Amino acid sequence: MKLSIAAIGHGKSAPEHQLALNWFGKLPYKGQLIETVSKYPAGADRQKDESARLLAAMPNGAFLVALDPYGKDTSSEDLAKLIQTQRDQGVRDAVFAIGGADGHDQSLLDRADKKIAFGSQTWPHMLFRAMLAEQLYRAEMILINHPYHHA
Repeated sequence: MKLSIAAIGHGKSAPEHQLALNWFGKLPYKGQLIETVSKYPAGADRQKDESARLLAAMPNGAFLVALDPYGKDTSSEDLAKLIQTQRDQGVRDAVFAIGGADGHDQSLLDRADKKIAFGSQTWPHMLFRAMLAEQLYRAEMILINHPYHHA
């Protein structure tokens, strides 16, 4: 199953962007970082536009995981189980959506198959992408019982 991150903003010049790509490069099915931006100023219109852009960028039929502070706090092992369950059900693509500064619009949250959180801290968006990419790699290593997870 191909694991991708869909995120708001372009970070191509940020060192965190390269870090995320490095983790994607280690994934068995080479994940993808999907970036999009909105031209709306801050507020509800921007949030709605960003969520619509994230949804439009997803592969058809993808399993959507919304990263949301109100989602279920999820351990690395639970993330691995989630990926394994979807893979066992024949899902070809899973997309992990990171919203902009205002979070996701309700339309994306309603479409999401799962909502997860990475604790209650607030993280810089570019760094969070790299952290999520590492967790996707870690989940894959858990599933094959690789020692990386225990190191």
